Amino acid sequence: MSDTKAVNVTVSGKVQGVWYRAWTVEEARSRGLVGWVRNRSDGTVEAVFAGPAGQVDDMVEACRRGPTHARVAGVAVAPAGFPSVDGFEQRATY
Repeated sequence: MSDTKAVNVTVSGKVQGVWYRAWTVEEARSRGLVGWVRNRSDGTVEAVFAGPAGQVDDMVEACRRGPTHARVAGVAVAPAGFPSVDGFEQRATY
């Protein structure tokens, strides 16, 4: 299916302690994406988004803004394998 894709996203800035993960879960689910999000011990937030290419691209753009209290400094995007999860989940800090 060439109209689907998966990406790994790492978001830096003030993105922990500002509801970034919960916001990401809501936003990804509203777009019908599968994958996961977690805090990383280095202060970034990491996520994998998979689904229709347009919806994935839209989610990546949303990550550049983030929730109200976040201050996103950067968003790194790389191709990823499709996650083996149903739906979109929040994971423990890595």
